[in-house]
Amino acid sequence: MKICVGCDHGAIELKKAVLEVLREFPHIETEDVGTFSEASVDYPDIAQRVCQRIVSGEADRGIVLCGTGIGISIAANKIKGIRAALCSDVFSARMSREHNDANVLAMGGRVIGVGPASEIVRVWVNTEFSNGERHKRRIEKTMALENM
Repeated sequence: MKICVGCDHGAIELKKAVLEVLREFPHIETEDVGTFSEASVDYPDIAQRVCQRIVSGEADRGIVLCGTGIGISIAANKIKGIRAALCSDVFSARMSREHNDANVLAMGGRVIGVGPASEIVRVWVNTEFSNGERHKRRIEKTMALENM
């Protein structure tokens, strides 16, 4: 599995921790698309870099980070084919994969600590989509909204 990771200037430290957690998984390849300094950048540009790789098939999933996680998750969800979930707890992370087949995890570097974020990443990586009929139906309906 390949996971693409990106952040704006508000989540540099959290991105470092996320990449460290992902190294625990020998079957996961990562790509860090920036940003690499605390100089101000626009989170929609980072969301686009990460999500473009998922939509093109270059990556299987993505993790996007900004100060709160809100802006970058909104931006990610504007990209056709993306189901980004803003998670700040383990249960939400599990459900985002199990019920919603989220292909992007969003978190906030100024909102969540490294410890909880690390556990969220571990659960999100290890949780598979349930393939339940009701969940597939709901995802299809949600994705159809992109065409409105």
